[in-house]
Amino acid sequence: MHLAPLPDRIGHVGGIESLTLDGRRYYFGFDYKSDLVVSPLIDDPAAMAVFASEYMRQTTGKHDVAYWEELVAGGAEESSLAGDDADRTFSSEDLRGGLPEPDTHLLYLLGAVTEWDTWFAEAPDVQRAYDGLGFDDDDSEFLDRCLEAVGKQGARARPAEFAVASFHLAEAAERAPGNWGTLFGLLAEGIASKALG
Repeated sequence: MHLAPLPDRIGHVGGIESLTLDGRRYYFGFDYKSDLVVSPLIDDPAAMAVFASEYMRQTTGKHDVAYWEELVAGGAEESSLAGDDADRTFSSEDLRGGLPEPDTHLLYLLGAVTEWDTWFAEAPDVQRAYDGLGFDDDDSEFLDRCLEAVGKQGARARPAEFAVASFHLAEAAERAPGNWGTLFGLLAEGIASKALG
C-alpha cells in the first residue's frame, strides 16, 4: 500500500510518534526540531516503516525499512511529546463531547499539523474578535486562552472567545493535510455543538 506524503514535508529529519483513536493505534512522523508533523496518520506499523524509509531521514541520513521498524515499535511504547499514553489516547465520543480542554497534547498536535497557521483574515468578524481580545500575530496560546475562558464561563458569557476558538478549530480541521482532518474534524464537531443559543 502506497501512502502519499504530506505536501512540502518530504525529507524531514525526525522520529516516529503515535496516538490511539477508538482503540486503534496510528503512527506518524514528527520533526522535533521544527515541531512539525511530517506524515499522514498510518495505522499499520509495517506501512509506517516503509513510508519513513522513503520520505523521512535521521541525522545520519536515509535508512532502510528494518531500521525504521525499530523506531516504529518504540513509537508505540513511548513518546517524546506526550507525558504518558493517556495523553495520546482519544475516543470519537470524547472528541465530539464539546469543548476540548486547553493546553493538551491534542491541541499541540493540531498546531504541529497545521504549521501553527491561522485564517482569521478570511473572516472579518472573527478577526475583529481576535484583535479585540488583545491577541497579536505571534500569540501561539490564543486557542488555549479562549478555550479556558469559555470553559469557565460558558460560550454565551464569552462570545468573542467562542467565535475565535470555534472558527480556528473548524478551519484547522478542514485544512489539515492528509488524513489528519479525520481526527480534528471530531474536535470541530464538538465545539460546533456547543451552541451559543
